[in-house]
Amino acid sequence: MTGIDINCDMGESFGNWTMGNDADVMPYVTSANIAGGYHAGDPHVMRETVELAADHGVGIGVHPGLPDKVGFGRRTMDASPAEVRDYVVYQLGALAAFARRHGTSVQHVKPHGAMYSMLSDSAEHARAVMEGMLEVDEDLIYLATDMNIHEVAQQVDGLRAVFEGYVDLDYRADRSLIVEQELSDRDPDLVADRFVSIATDGVVEAANGEEISVPADSICIHGDNPNAVELLEAIHERIDDHDIELVGLPELVAD
Repeated sequence: MTGIDINCDMGESFGNWTMGNDADVMPYVTSANIAGGYHAGDPHVMRETVELAADHGVGIGVHPGLPDKVGFGRRTMDASPAEVRDYVVYQLGALAAFARRHGTSVQHVKPHGAMYSMLSDSAEHARAVMEGMLEVDEDLIYLATDMNIHEVAQQVDGLRAVFEGYVDLDYRADRSLIVEQELSDRDPDLVADRFVSIATDGVVEAANGEEISVPADSICIHGDNPNAVELLEAIHERIDDHDIELVGLPELVAD
């Protein structure tokens, strides 16, 4: 039996602005990456998303971004390793308080957008964030979006990390992602095929037709994809046929 986690970025609405379809997506995932209020989210949305995750038994993680709501955390910012670490600790603390209020806890950290890119490009920034999160809670798991970050994570004493893959975005041959300006409907059968391929064989077909290695134990589905629920339904239909079991991140890193 192959164990795999499905994670989704959530809680990215704020004020009168709505992002994603959290209520309909939550029943299909095992981990929720909840915005920490910098690139998206607000206190009320954080509370509501934590409640929703707790009601469905979904693992809670913080999805910290750079302080840039206008740019949705996707614009480059000049920040030192210490500053980025503080951004993460601040957002982690906010979400942890809401989690504690609802009888649960934060289990993982997955940086967003330009912050993720910064950590991928700079091992010094990545290490600062990882060491900072361990100082808050040594049991936290780092959800690594690419191999650069995953390699740094392996060098940080005491840090548990899980590598993630994507099935609703296309990969280049070098394993970098082709990120669209605006997400569009995806073919549910193709997405489900990719899920099975990564879960069972650790490979996926790149945009140029080349088979590439994606040794992921967690798969990300974008909740703001227009047909995210349809994609998740297709994935769930394939799970039993391929001896795949959905598990949470703590189970994947258990000794």
